[in-house]
Amino acid sequence: MSPMNARRGKRLVAEMNVVPYIDVMLVLLIIFMITAPMLTQGIKVDLPKAAAEPLPEDLMRQHQPLILSVDSSGEYYLNIGKDEETALEEDAVVERVATVLKREPQTPVLVKADTNVPYGRVVNGMVLLQEAGAEKVGFITDPAEARNNKKR
Repeated sequence: MSPMNARRGKRLVAEMNVVPYIDVMLVLLIIFMITAPMLTQGIKVDLPKAAAEPLPEDLMRQHQPLILSVDSSGEYYLNIGKDEETALEEDAVVERVATVLKREPQTPVLVKADTNVPYGRVVNGMVLLQEAGAEKVGFITDPAEARNNKKR
């Protein structure tokens, strides 16, 4: 048989085998499905909507902000400590915040309060933060449309 006839009998297949890529994609999908619920942190709070300027990115990169959360029932939570989802007494809030601010005085201090919480409870939380040594206290809000597109 001549070499020309051998080439005609066998054809080369130029297909890409995509099965390994599909396997990798499925593994990544499973990993993301498992880790995504773990990324949510803190207490469930229905934030008020407000058009406000965000904090500077460089400040947020330097120090992790200290967040006092006030849920709809008026309980206080801090994003520091062993169990962030356990309600804290007022004395414990002052003590923990004072400890953090003594160690890192430039730490941004923020309040994340539910829309339905009484105003007095939020003010009381801010007073606790000031007692602990916080000079500036900011609020966390949901970004809203800029007041009906700045009233056109």
